[in-house]
Amino acid sequence: MSLRRVVVTGLGALTPIGNTVPEYWQGLINGISGAAPITYFDSSEFKTQFACELKGFNPEDFMDRKLSRKMDRFAQYAIVSSDEAIKDAQIDLEKSDRDRIGVIWGAGIGGLETFQNEVLGFASGNGTPRFNPFMIPKMIPDIAPGIISIRNGFRGPNFATVSACASSANAIIDGLNYIRLGYADIIVSGGSEAGVAISGIGGFNALHALSTRNEDPKTASRPFDKDRDGFVLGEGGGCLILEDYDHAIKRGAKIYAELIGGGLSADAYHMTAPHPEGIGAIKVMQNCIKDAKISQYAVDVINMHGTSTQLGDVAEAKALYDVFGEHLYSMNINSTKSMTGHLLGAAGAIEAIASILSITEGVVPPTINHQTKDEQIDDKINFTFNSAQKRKVNVAMSNTFGFGGHNACVLFKKFEG
Repeated sequence: MSLRRVVVTGLGALTPIGNTVPEYWQGLINGISGAAPITYFDSSEFKTQFACELKGFNPEDFMDRKLSRKMDRFAQYAIVSSDEAIKDAQIDLEKSDRDRIGVIWGAGIGGLETFQNEVLGFASGNGTPRFNPFMIPKMIPDIAPGIISIRNGFRGPNFATVSACASSANAIIDGLNYIRLGYADIIVSGGSEAGVAISGIGGFNALHALSTRNEDPKTASRPFDKDRDGFVLGEGGGCLILEDYDHAIKRGAKIYAELIGGGLSADAYHMTAPHPEGIGAIKVMQNCIKDAKISQYAVDVINMHGTSTQLGDVAEAKALYDVFGEHLYSMNINSTKSMTGHLLGAAGAIEAIASILSITEGVVPPTINHQTKDEQIDDKINFTFNSAQKRKVNVAMSNTFGFGGHNACVLFKKFEG
């Protein structure tokens, strides 16, 4: 059967380095670090005392107080980023067939802080079970796409994808395929996460996954640097409006880029560690390229998963040559997590936005905080260290890998009618 083309017609972002897409992009190309001491709770007894929190975010600037109190922060972030993307896409809700508009949203954890606070409240009480009546709907990951659909009257496909840090990239791939196969004309797709909480920092500290560079938070996220010591936890949300090409053209929509492929794979190796030979990473990039029906030599830029962990960065870097061969040395490679931190289930969405804007703006954001060469990583690779680089970008790839060995990869192409 003939698959329909899918284009991106709207973007929304709420990130530690900018609360809108333009602010986020300026933060990226200027190499701004979003890391700072934690303000949400007293972290003085934790191994890690910093994170990439949102700056100046007040949910009541975007929704009434009554509604905001019914939602965990991750769902608030979903509302804000999707509102921006829907507005950016200029979708006329009164004239649109809302039976043909769906929402597919990713979250690796969902309402972590809600669950944490309810349990802490019960434990500190007199034994009488008193729980917030909204505890369950605030906690479940699928409430985010549910609320987006309720807010806008979208009656198309609606569900959440959960694959740890690959969750929102999975959502984008599902959105691609639902439109390709004719099940929807528009999919509101992306992800959100709010893991900067007592249990989030404590849990990742217990795994020895987080950087403990408390004396210098802004340089703590340093992908591919020899002295990296773990990732920096981030939060926020990102949204892409995916649309059938013919539908977009008919309504005269602005088109950012074409979504040409998505790949999935599993490491089938370990709960939290990547396969040391990068087998899953190799396979997911190959699957994505095959799905897009392009040559590997067409790819110009890759926004890597690049979390700043010892094992993960080496495995992913090793995988690149197996996929791209000598072409690798003519590409730009970067990790925007060096600036935003790791947004877990929302990472794929905001990093896809960075890839799209690399195409439209002809600029590759940097991998900041690089100071020391790692002998395990090929130094002929252009990791776009420390400052943005201008270049013509026709095809951009974005990688996301999650605990459990989940791998997802998406490919965007410069739009040509």
